[in-house]
Amino acid sequence: MKLWDETIEAYRPEAQALLENLPVDRFKEEGDTSADPMAHVRGQREMLIQFEPEPSPMAEDSTIPGPAGDIPVRLYVPDDPKAMFLHIHGGGWYTGRPKMSETANAAMADKHGLALLSVDYRLAPEHPYPAGPDDCEAAAAWILEHGPRLWGTEKMFLGGESAGGHLSAVTLLRIRDRLGAIDRVLGANLAYGLYDLRGTPSFFGNGGRPDLLTPEGLQQMLGFFIPDMSESQRRDPDVSPLFADLSGLPPCLVSTGTVDHLADDSYFLAARMAAAESPVELAVYPDSPHGFVVFPTEMNKAHERRIDTWIASLLP
Repeated sequence: MKLWDETIEAYRPEAQALLENLPVDRFKEEGDTSADPMAHVRGQREMLIQFEPEPSPMAEDSTIPGPAGDIPVRLYVPDDPKAMFLHIHGGGWYTGRPKMSETANAAMADKHGLALLSVDYRLAPEHPYPAGPDDCEAAAAWILEHGPRLWGTEKMFLGGESAGGHLSAVTLLRIRDRLGAIDRVLGANLAYGLYDLRGTPSFFGNGGRPDLLTPEGLQQMLGFFIPDMSESQRRDPDVSPLFADLSGLPPCLVSTGTVDHLADDSYFLAARMAAAESPVELAVYPDSPHGFVVFPTEMNKAHERRIDTWIASLLP
C-alpha cells in the first residue's frame, strides 16, 4: 500500500537534506531541568516567541468567557465568511500561543473565507489537564453559539498541530458527546498530534533519525500536562482520543511525517476512524520530521495544498 504519490516522492531528496541540517538544538532539553522546571518552561516559551511571524493586519485580539475566567483569543475575520474555524495551537501543552501560527491562520481565513478563532488556552504545568481541553471546549461552545449572529454561518471546522492536534481531537469528541453539535462541524484538520498519551512505538524510537522531538522531551511534556496520571487513567478517551468511540465523526484530515516520533499516533488514529466508518484521509510525508511545516520546503507546500483542497471540498 503506497501512502504518497509520485509528486510527494519527488520531494524526498530535499526532505532528506533538511534532516541532515535539522536545527534540533533549539528544541533540546538542556541540563537538569528538574531542579527548576519553571525556568525551563519560561525559557522555552521565550524561545518560541522569537520565531513568531510578523503580525497580520487581519488579526484582532479579544476574549471570550471560559471556565476559569476570560480566555484570550485571536480572530481573523474576512468579509462574508463561509464558515468558521477553531484553531488550537501546538507547543507541548506548555508553550505556544496563537501568534505562532499567524501567517498560516491569516492565509487560511483569507483564502477560504473562514472566520477563524485561535484560542490561547491555559498552559501546563501551571494549569495541567483538564484546563487546556476545558478552554478549547469553551471556545467551541462560544463559536457555535455566537458565530451565526456574528458571522452569518452555523458551520465550523477545527484543527491544530502537535499538542493542538491532540486538543483538536479531544474537542471534536466533546462537541459530539457534550455539546451535541457534531452535525455543525464540517471537518477536523489533525496535524501530527498525540492521540495515545501512554506512548505509541514511534514515541519511544523513530529509527534514530533526526527529529525536533525526543522521547525524553515528550516525557517531560506529559509530566507537565498529566502529572502523576496512571496508565489506566491515560486510557481515558478524554485524555487519549485513540481509545474513544470514533464513529459518527465528520471528515478528518490526519497528517504526519514518517520520521516524526508521533507518526504512529496518526497512523493508528486514521485506521481506527476508517474502521469506525468515519470519513478520514491520511496524509503521510516521507522523510519529514515533527513540525516539518515550519520549514519552507516543497513538502510543506504540498501539505498546504492538501489542506486547501480538503477545506475547499467541504465548504458549503
